[in-house]
Amino acid sequence: MNGRDLVRSVKIVGSVRGLRAARFSWRRRGADARALPPRGAERARVPGPVVGAEPGPGGGVVRFARSVLRVRVAVGGAVFWGWDGAEPLASYALAGAAPEPDPRAVLEPDTDGGWQVVSERLTVAVSRHGAVELRTPGGVVLRRELPPRWWEPVSGGGARWVQRSEVPADARFFGLGGRASGPRLRDGAYELWNTDPGGRFGPQDDPLYLTMPVQLVVSDAGTHLMFHDNSWRGRVTLREGEEGAGSGHDRPGTCEVRMDGGPLRCWVVTGTPARVLRGWVALTGAPALPPGWALGPQHARWGFGSEREVRRVVAGYRERGLPLSALHLDIDHYDGHRVFTVDPERFPDLPGLAQELREDGVRLVSIVDPAVKAEPGNAVFDAGAAVGDGGAFVRDARGRVVRGEVWPGECVFPDFTDPAVREWWGGLYEERLARGFSGVWHDMNEPVSFAAFGDPTLPRSARHALEGRGGDHREAHNVYALAMARAGYEGLRRLRPAERPFLFSRSGWAGMQRYGGTWSGDVATGWPGLRASLALVLGLGLCGVPYSGPDVGGFDGAPSPELYLRWFQLGAYLPLFRTHAAIDAGRREPWEFGPEVLEHARAALAERDRLHPYFVTLSRLAGLTGAPYVRPLWWRSPGDRALRDCEDAFLLGDALLVAPVLERGADRRAVRLPRGRWYDTATGAAYEGPGQVLLDAPLSRIPVLARAGAVLPVRGADGGVELEVWAPAAGRRGGGVVVRDAGDGWERAEVERYTSRWVDGRVVVEREGAGGPVGSAGCPLRVRGR
Repeated sequence: MNGRDLVRSVKIVGSVRGLRAARFSWRRRGADARALPPRGAERARVPGPVVGAEPGPGGGVVRFARSVLRVRVAVGGAVFWGWDGAEPLASYALAGAAPEPDPRAVLEPDTDGGWQVVSERLTVAVSRHGAVELRTPGGVVLRRELPPRWWEPVSGGGARWVQRSEVPADARFFGLGGRASGPRLRDGAYELWNTDPGGRFGPQDDPLYLTMPVQLVVSDAGTHLMFHDNSWRGRVTLREGEEGAGSGHDRPGTCEVRMDGGPLRCWVVTGTPARVLRGWVALTGAPALPPGWALGPQHARWGFGSEREVRRVVAGYRERGLPLSALHLDIDHYDGHRVFTVDPERFPDLPGLAQELREDGVRLVSIVDPAVKAEPGNAVFDAGAAVGDGGAFVRDARGRVVRGEVWPGECVFPDFTDPAVREWWGGLYEERLARGFSGVWHDMNEPVSFAAFGDPTLPRSARHALEGRGGDHREAHNVYALAMARAGYEGLRRLRPAERPFLFSRSGWAGMQRYGGTWSGDVATGWPGLRASLALVLGLGLCGVPYSGPDVGGFDGAPSPELYLRWFQLGAYLPLFRTHAAIDAGRREPWEFGPEVLEHARAALAERDRLHPYFVTLSRLAGLTGAPYVRPLWWRSPGDRALRDCEDAFLLGDALLVAPVLERGADRRAVRLPRGRWYDTATGAAYEGPGQVLLDAPLSRIPVLARAGAVLPVRGADGGVELEVWAPAAGRRGGGVVVRDAGDGWERAEVERYTSRWVDGRVVVEREGAGGPVGSAGCPLRVRGR
């Protein structure tokens, strides 16, 4: 045992809890040693030479001497391949059944003894030794998968495997879930194992809470998304390529995926970035649509302590004229940290408080942890023990309930991979709704059990239902939070069928967007943490999770007024705009940082409120197309190499470019512009892209630019929606999409499309299908940038 780890554990969670964490670590090690013996001698295997092929729907099967490869092109263009009998079946990532095969795609002989499947958007070429190439219709190679290799225990058991790939020399890697060092993933190894980093994290920490085997690769040849549908622990090692290295030949970029077990099955989607994300959500499900109030500013703190403090904070916002949409209660509002309870002394009338706040336009959101205090008489523990034949809680290989140490003390953990457990757990949210809560945020759901050494999670040998297949925590760990989110989301839908649920989660996996969003977790307070916040939101959006945001101000420590303000200004343009802090990190209300910060924070909040209709539109478009609210600068210009390397600015939808200040003391900053004309929204100055400009960034604001020709909805002075139009360049057209707020139910919203152009020296805006220009009689119109 590492004494330093024990000291750290004691320091973090208290002496008694620290000793319990040490005991848990020892018990976990013993359980894994008994149930997971060493693999012993292993035998390596490769596919070997091709021996035959069988055409089938959308592709077919290619047989090798020591393995079998199935290739299928699906309707819509997604490509699947799987080795050793892996099929394109339903999984935790996919939304329902796999898409139907494309009958136009056929398996046919290729040159040099190989085989190929030709589809409308992609050719999949299989060499006679098992390499798989993805080629554009013009024959350009997007990716080359080398023959895989398996290592199988001589004594029997599951295989671990490695898959090595090559991409073009100019390619850039993005994705893999939430990565603080991104969004561009540079040379290095990235773990696939959802992990609580232990209190706080910065750009140097990996892995974090939400990892995914989802890569988005951008090169001159095109954009593609690669997904390894395998939830086991793994590692992805990336190395960017180099053009003209050595003798003048290109050195391709490389990717190596190693998995500790599970199937080798992959999905690939190609096209423009927008088409790739559309294809990805077609596979994994449309993002859940947050209610309109969840697009406003939200406030949280670990340690509100009482109803009195909650009222004080909300009154502080109102007295200063600051908008506030929601307030979040952390674990300190529970009775003894027990989930689905309320401390009756500190919160004697929580339903009354919730109703009072709601009448003032503020919703209450509750934290929900998965750990259940193992205590007879605890209603949740007793009810869970009665679920099904064996109870709701995860057991070890010998059939005993696994116990760990979390905030309530000794705890047990529901097995969310069991449908009956999900149904039971979803029903428990009725208690939260009865207390007046309007939404939930899931925490500690990697899952976490405090440990003195090793991973702060359950034994790898712990048993799970895995939808009736059975398996252990090595396979279930990464999908645990995803299954918990499903339980909560589906429970909320059953309990309040007329309202869209609001749920976001610290952890998750591919497909997380179906049930809600996520947030950064415990990002370290400091300028590196501010930069990591942006990296996380951008990276998660490219993995199909569009609704996310950081703890504004950082989770730990005390931010300087300047750092807090710059974080606040960034947060005002991110989907989830929430301040939050640890119990000992001080307050995060804007007025706590002095009158100057308060004045500038008020301006940021006012702009967020003004842009609320635009955020509503972006949320609806994300649900329809998978396009994230926050997009990298190369989103519409993936061929622009300078934009591919730009990580300190982003597009908010198609209309706005946001350039946050990420360095101490900066009052100017360079901004890389995509092609076209861009207007500084503060000064009205016009700039032409592509190129780089130097813009003022006083403490009062961060640079925000609008695309020439853009039409976007904003909140007018009377509270209604008006159209803000930025004049197109001479001889050019522009446009935009507007989706109006149809309420927080399930009403289908109408998509309005607008075009802008110059006519007789003035800017005219027309709605497609409506005929005639838009004017004040229909929708108020404001033209800027002339």
